[in-house]
Amino acid sequence: MNEKRFSMRSALLLAVFPLIALASCQSKPQPSASHGPSPLDIMEKVAVGANRCWIKSGDPAFKAYAMAPELNSFSGKPRILLVRKGSGDIRPLLVVQAEGRPARLDAFGPMMGEPVSSRITSDVNRWARGGKDC
Repeated sequence: MNEKRFSMRSALLLAVFPLIALASCQSKPQPSASHGPSPLDIMEKVAVGANRCWIKSGDPAFKAYAMAPELNSFSGKPRILLVRKGSGDIRPLLVVQAEGRPARLDAFGPMMGEPVSSRITSDVNRWARGGKDC
């Protein structure tokens, strides 16, 4: 009976050992492109920077605008909007949004056709990378 148990264990080990050896040779899974900061992570940084540097600072280039953050977007595209301050017209003059993973930024609207557009682009990109300066 002991011989039978020993031979069953030996057979089991002989069957399992090649599987263990094979599993240890498998390459590690590579991180997929779906890693990295989420659109919400990016847009939270951009919203904080825009509010601090454009709106609350009294910057003359943005003095006529108010910011409307829409970070809790069900479309998967969190965004911030700049609208004319005190106007009944709520159409945005600037939309900055992020989507996908890794997050891709996009800025569009009438303000992107004005001289301030290069500043918008550089500010938004700096804040998205984690920069805090204005």
